[in-house]
Amino acid sequence: MLPKRWIGILVYLVGDFIAAMVAWTLFFLARKIYMENNPFSWKLLDDSNFYYAIVIIPIAWVLLYTIFDSYKDIYRISRMSTIFKTLFLSLVGVLVIFFAILLNDWIWAYEAYYWLAMVLFLLHFFTTLIFRMTILTVAANQLKAGKVGYNTLIIGGNKTAVDLYQEIASLKDRIGYKFKGFVDSNGSSTNELLDHLDLLGKIEDIPKIIKEQEIEEVIIAIETSDHKKLKGILSTLYDYNVVIKIIPDMYDILLGSVKMNHVYGAVLIEIYPEIMPLWQRLVKRIMDIVASVLGLLLLSPLLLYIIIRVRLSSNGPIFYWQERIGLHGTPFYIVKFRSMYTDAENAGPQLSQDNDARCTPWGAVMRKWRLDELPQFWNVIKGEMSLVGPRPERRFFIDQIVEQAPHYKQLLKVRPGITSWGQVKYGYASNVEEMLQRLRYDILYIENMSLILDIKILMYTVLTIVQGRGK
Repeated sequence: MLPKRWIGILVYLVGDFIAAMVAWTLFFLARKIYMENNPFSWKLLDDSNFYYAIVIIPIAWVLLYTIFDSYKDIYRISRMSTIFKTLFLSLVGVLVIFFAILLNDWIWAYEAYYWLAMVLFLLHFFTTLIFRMTILTVAANQLKAGKVGYNTLIIGGNKTAVDLYQEIASLKDRIGYKFKGFVDSNGSSTNELLDHLDLLGKIEDIPKIIKEQEIEEVIIAIETSDHKKLKGILSTLYDYNVVIKIIPDMYDILLGSVKMNHVYGAVLIEIYPEIMPLWQRLVKRIMDIVASVLGLLLLSPLLLYIIIRVRLSSNGPIFYWQERIGLHGTPFYIVKFRSMYTDAENAGPQLSQDNDARCTPWGAVMRKWRLDELPQFWNVIKGEMSLVGPRPERRFFIDQIVEQAPHYKQLLKVRPGITSWGQVKYGYASNVEEMLQRLRYDILYIENMSLILDIKILMYTVLTIVQGRGK
């Protein structure tokens, strides 16, 4: 049997489909009556065009919502934001239908086009909104009544955690928390929360607790003295598909980091697993593929020249393959033009330095203009990399970085890239310390990922290449 939340998503999707069918049926009748001066009759629907459209049009609407709105847990959807999203997507969808279908209609006056578009928009928007608001209101009432909840873990057991728990427990309406217990955050707590919840373990037990208790949300309610442990806690939680919520301080509130979904809910910073909306991820992937294919085709004369120069520069293969760690920690082989002598790493893994003696003369030229990176377009086409994303590293260096900066794992939530904000702002790293400094920019990129930011980074990368400011 499907969980109630999956049933809710299915009901929401079916509701959109039925709403689109109802809206198109009413529109088809209105068009027959207004455009062809027919008296009202259900027999007007006895038209092959109607039977085709009554299936195809709703499917198209559902696909549009899937890409740009996404079907997700209805118990987490804001009704207010849904109104504006439905308004915007209804307008976009109607414009597409207008130019694809309605513009071919026979009309007696140009003004009739405006009438057709306006009627379809109003019918679709209000019909869809009625279905959505009804479903979301029922979902909200189920959430308030405690019929639906999320398995929740609190990290921290002292005053801060107790105050938070009591604030949530005192609410007249429940807001979805189904507390399974709490975790001792420092090992020496008085654990005042024991009067209310079960102690499930310590910080090192979090992975086991999340699996055993099927935790869906984690609230970090540690004391100020334990804030030094926050990075490690977050690093552990990033490995799991859970919603993370943190009690903010006044600086977080003033900086606008606190987002409220419930007027009467507790004040928390929410960190969701999803980084980019689905439609942006799709567009980003399309941009990656198109730009990489065009890059390999348009630069083919340059690639051929580089191949010849690499062959003449020293003995060894033209391409250099090296294992790197990619999306979700999956290893892959990155490909470059070989810029070093074949015995460059006989002494073990090393990072490149300025004026590196291991580079061939031609290799140094390629690295300055970043020509050695061009074959990575192939990694992008294969889906192992993106044009923009944190630079992939070897496991040998990742292990060293994680010891000092556990939040490096956050970088593994996205595809690595040929270029990155860290590389544009900081350049290549010659040692682990420089990697840690570059990490700040890569984390900022992930927290602010968008298509606009990717385009900016690509523009700055081109500028860096033109100026010859590579390593």
